Amino acid sequence: MSAGVVSSLVGLPAVGLEELNTEAALQTRVDRKYVVPEGLAQELLATFDAEVRILEMDGSRCFAYDSVYFDTAELDSYLLAAYGRRRRYKIRTRTYVDSAISFLEVKTEGAREATVKERIPYELTDRARLTADGLDYVQETLAAAVGGVPDGPLEPVLETRYDRTTLYLPESGSRATIDTDVTWQRPGEPAWVLDGAVIVETKSGSAAGPLDRHLWAHGVRPSRISKFATGMAALCPDLPANRWNRTLRRTLALRPAA
Repeated sequence: MSAGVVSSLVGLPAVGLEELNTEAALQTRVDRKYVVPEGLAQELLATFDAEVRILEMDGSRCFAYDSVYFDTAELDSYLLAAYGRRRRYKIRTRTYVDSAISFLEVKTEGAREATVKERIPYELTDRARLTADGLDYVQETLAAAVGGVPDGPLEPVLETRYDRTTLYLPESGSRATIDTDVTWQRPGEPAWVLDGAVIVETKSGSAAGPLDRHLWAHGVRPSRISKFATGMAALCPDLPANRWNRTLRRTLALRPAA
């Protein structure tokens, strides 16, 4: 994580994972995402005066994440998102690198654009593929949530990596994440890194939380960004970028990974 952004969070009281999950699990939530230049992110976090606690585990406050997204050969999941279709979904494995724990996750759109995430533990060695049991779970979950399952095999199409710091806002029972060194990579292709910016994501109920209001008061508005879909559009210019054109043109700069 950028040293400047880290300095804005020094001295915050800690919250443990168990307490965070009890107080702000938010498996069904509204997500608001912001692409914020590193310097501005540092300034706004330093001037945020609401009560904030920071996730700490085993003395660490910043954690490496790795996600592998799966789609059909026709990119059905991507295209549903690109065209804003109802009953869209994402399928991925999420690996918490520091603890070597993986989950298989299915994310769907619920009522009023709320995100519903369901997941099961998954073998770390299977993180880049869907096992027979994993595929059964995906199909059962999608059939119940959106009334259908994808046609054709599901294969890995994109990997994302980043470092994440998680904040808990007791006043609203919401949480926020700050992702740095966000990296996208298609199978067998070079990796690309988000240049000079961080992704701030707030996770709350239907009402905006205090961090959202702080960002808005300083002219920072939500960006249309999905690590899966925006990453695919950025790395595959021939894909329809519909919903992310503005983000790709104005706020997203990539550089080759070192």
